[in-house]
Amino acid sequence: MTAEPRPAAASRPAADPAPHTFGRPVARVEDDALLRGRARFVDDIHLPGLLEAAFVRSPHAHARIRSIDCEPARAAPGVVAVMTFDDLRDVLTSDRLVVAMPSPSYLLEVHRPILARHETVHVGEAIAVVIAASRYLAEDAAALVEVDYDPLPVVADCHAALAEGGARVHADLPHNIVAELDTAYGDVDAAFAGAAEVVEDRFWLHRGGSHSMECRGVVASLDPLEDRLTVWSSTQTPNVAQRLLCDLLARDSDAIRVVTPELGGGFGPKLVFYPEEAVVAASAVKLGRPVKWIEDRREHFVVTTQERDQHWEMAMALDAEGRVLGMRGSLLHDHGAYTARGTNVVFASAITVPLAYNVPAYRLASKLLLTNKVPVTPIRGAGQPQAAFVMERLLDQAARRLGLDRVEIRRRNLVQPEQMPCRKPMKLRGGTFVVLDSGDYPAAQRLVMEKAGWDDFPRRQAEARAQGRHIGLGLVNYVEGTGRGPFEPVRVRVAANGRIHVASSATAMGQGTKTMLAQVVAEQLGGAIENVVVTTGDTAAMTLGFGGFNSRQAVMAGSSAHAAAVKVRAKALKAAAHMLEAQPDELTIVGTHIRMRGNNRAIGLGEVARALEGIAGYVLPGNLEPGLEATEQVIVHDMAFSSGSAVAEVEVDVETGHVQVLRYLLAHDCGQMINPMLVDGQVIGGIAHGIGNALFEWMGFDANAQPLTNNYGEYLLVTAPEMPSIELFHRESPSPLNTLGIKGVGESGVIPTPAVIASAVEDALQPFGVRISHAPLSPMDILDLIARADGP
Repeated sequence: MTAEPRPAAASRPAADPAPHTFGRPVARVEDDALLRGRARFVDDIHLPGLLEAAFVRSPHAHARIRSIDCEPARAAPGVVAVMTFDDLRDVLTSDRLVVAMPSPSYLLEVHRPILARHETVHVGEAIAVVIAASRYLAEDAAALVEVDYDPLPVVADCHAALAEGGARVHADLPHNIVAELDTAYGDVDAAFAGAAEVVEDRFWLHRGGSHSMECRGVVASLDPLEDRLTVWSSTQTPNVAQRLLCDLLARDSDAIRVVTPELGGGFGPKLVFYPEEAVVAASAVKLGRPVKWIEDRREHFVVTTQERDQHWEMAMALDAEGRVLGMRGSLLHDHGAYTARGTNVVFASAITVPLAYNVPAYRLASKLLLTNKVPVTPIRGAGQPQAAFVMERLLDQAARRLGLDRVEIRRRNLVQPEQMPCRKPMKLRGGTFVVLDSGDYPAAQRLVMEKAGWDDFPRRQAEARAQGRHIGLGLVNYVEGTGRGPFEPVRVRVAANGRIHVASSATAMGQGTKTMLAQVVAEQLGGAIENVVVTTGDTAAMTLGFGGFNSRQAVMAGSSAHAAAVKVRAKALKAAAHMLEAQPDELTIVGTHIRMRGNNRAIGLGEVARALEGIAGYVLPGNLEPGLEATEQVIVHDMAFSSGSAVAEVEVDVETGHVQVLRYLLAHDCGQMINPMLVDGQVIGGIAHGIGNALFEWMGFDANAQPLTNNYGEYLLVTAPEMPSIELFHRESPSPLNTLGIKGVGESGVIPTPAVIASAVEDALQPFGVRISHAPLSPMDILDLIARADGP
């Protein structure tokens, strides 16, 4: 890993002898419990009288439900209850999960049922639940539930969804178009009319899943003494889950607590609220006993939301020097059977295409189409890797057509540093304009090219070809929208024992959120990371908030943590100054004490906190407000845009179609880094995810929308032997949108990876005239491309 020189952290007080934590590769505070086996995941929660659930799921992609006979299952050993929606109706206010994010683009409302009653529209859809003494008994009984199905016509892909007079995904809907989005600016027709060159192609980015190490799960327990329902869920958005459960169960927010235990990965689908969460919570209320459901891996393949399957038709107009004049095209997006999130994946795809480059005119018509498959929601990157693939593949084509180097065509079109902040004529879904806040995109490209030995590669490539080896180099630029607002609250409190307690609605899912918050707070309050206790993902600790997604935790929660810690610091120094008969500017916080500069006089943070708790009848120190704490929720509506340039070197075996990624280099800019080590981990994890998207992950369905790849013998994930040598180069252009100058980084690794690997494979196969326009690329795909290409 290589770090470029970076400015001093804006949050550091001048001449402060306290240890600095901000910007340092501090060891993760989460790891001790994980490594010693003390961490608690949702399946580790065991309560007295706990029951377990198994769901009866549809084997059909589309069918009418004639009847459901639960009696044989109810008579099975260990079964406590077998319930359809009708059995839960008395504790639920609705039969649907209304979770679609607002958009004026909807043409249809397709909300998921809590349990399907009259029609099932994808394989795996839940129809009934069996509650028993153990999961084994529940699954045995679930097999005894008899459902009479009447199969209906199936829509297995989004092209068929548009067929005139074709099948309908839902029998009672007039068509299959969920929404239509038009993203446009500039005079596109004039751009193409005056173009010296036009390149166009069709692109297909295939559907895949998230496949976190831990599947989903939920435990619910009703405390009869307090009449409070506690729900432990492997969710990225506990506060959102709480609000939905309050609506569904007609309970006040104080009567429902949602807790996110440790998460074994999230990657997007766990931000969604699912029918299983509603059913398990409702079952616990109805039965008066705690209920657990843990998703198994087969369920994960057919129930947990997925992403991709986008079909693009795009054209790019250029002048004779290779400058982009305009782009236009269409996008068909497989939405799945229901709206489980909204139009946001397509929205992100649409606005990402031209972000890194100066594109004077742009028009994209997008259709979100229903199919009889599991619903589609964001997965790491959320539509941005697909957009980068389309843009970068077109640039490679244009460079080849115009006889330009791939580097040069990008250099001529990249947004320049003097344009920053660069306002794009497109709006975010909240209505504000897209503004690239900071960065030097050409410098990142120059850096990664230099480190990759780009100029020397033609020599190495020629030598390899003389030996019968086919190696190739790819180059891609990307921009990532991060830090989606408007806020994420954080409370910082110093306890009477001197411990610093930090509470946030941010959700930890393996990315080091607790470490990040501890570093931000410790920077202001003594630098002792070990003295900071962080609570995340618990609605009892923080009632407002949105949770973890869209690389937003550091930007939003980190900014709020900084603001709260600054207030607590100022108050602590004022109180201590009164108690030590000094001035606040004569004091500093070091470790767990507030010290006089230049001598040994000091007072403990706990003593100050205890003094601010007050004594009846006595004046508080300095006439300050009670308590040594502050809660802040910094509001930011604009997004912070991370960016970078990636180079991949690959070798392709033209006899077998095998692709080996030899090197991967990424120069990236996520603003000022809180913890470079955590940044490296997030970026490398994203690269691994992207390699899977590029070469391995294939979620297959047959013509009847039956899933074909429902285990890891058929659905391939990248493993250690497939990982290349990775070289990261940090650049830091502080964002002006927040005091810390930070941007998100959780998706940076995945966004450029499918595109850069496709570019490298195409370069390796130049002698065959291969053109790559889809991902993932299997060995059979490579051999087929070679066989059909224009070359030898």
